[in-house]
Amino acid sequence: MGWAIALHGGAGAIPVDLPPERLEPREAALRRILQIGVSALNARCSPLDVVELVVRELENCPHFNAGKGSVLTTNGTVEMEACIMDGNSKRCGAVSGVSTVVNPISLARQRPLQENRQGLETIDESHFITTENIERLKQAKEANRVQETPVPDGDSKLGTVGCVAVDSLGNLAAATSTGGLVNKMVGRIGDTPIIGAGTYANKFCAISATGIGEAIIRETVARDVAAVMEYKGLGLKEAADYIVHQVSPKGTTGLVAVSSTGEVAMPFNTTGVFNFEFGTEETKPDRI
Repeated sequence: MGWAIALHGGAGAIPVDLPPERLEPREAALRRILQIGVSALNARCSPLDVVELVVRELENCPHFNAGKGSVLTTNGTVEMEACIMDGNSKRCGAVSGVSTVVNPISLARQRPLQENRQGLETIDESHFITTENIERLKQAKEANRVQETPVPDGDSKLGTVGCVAVDSLGNLAAATSTGGLVNKMVGRIGDTPIIGAGTYANKFCAISATGIGEAIIRETVARDVAAVMEYKGLGLKEAADYIVHQVSPKGTTGLVAVSSTGEVAMPFNTTGVFNFEFGTEETKPDRI
């Protein structure tokens, strides 16, 4: 039985001709963080530990819309969301409306899972409010829209981050984290912290989704991939392709998924998605 890991840095209206100065730092960050996860799996860390570790690193990277890079609400504040789930036990934790915890994914694991780990780092909300995201909020307000990637200047703010992993024993886990939508209403909750929508893991597979939260919630994307595998007997790739390309509205959804046997699937129906995998095959990007 093979092991595998996959991560993503968001899906959406990613321009095909994204300038190298914006593309390369993001892909380099994903490759670097992927290797951290690979090393942890090789060191026999549990998949749950691995996905938390990887998503923490993604949250700490300002290139993505999670943690340090989180976009702003209509009031100019930060409201972050995160979720983590263990496939064997189906134990899971999720948080929303987080504004002062440096790594929301660790808060998601600690509180609802009652692991009582101490020492979560907190910081003033101003830590998350960057000049770049202030400008993105201004652009969104001027355009009178709520969105993840306002790109009138050709920029592309990537979205939700996530990681899925399976070890050589078939143990699975998934984790997802996001800052939500630019100019979103205060208190808005997306798909990320909703079990079965943006995040899910069981004994068959682990899934982390990204895209337009409301559409992902309505289609219960992550859970449905697992359900199609369980009840229709489809393989991971067939199940993931079916949900993304035949069920989810076009332009709304991307995901990364791994199965208990080490298969990897990374379908998307948006313009582009940033994701990478490592397992039985050589690491490879699947951006557009």
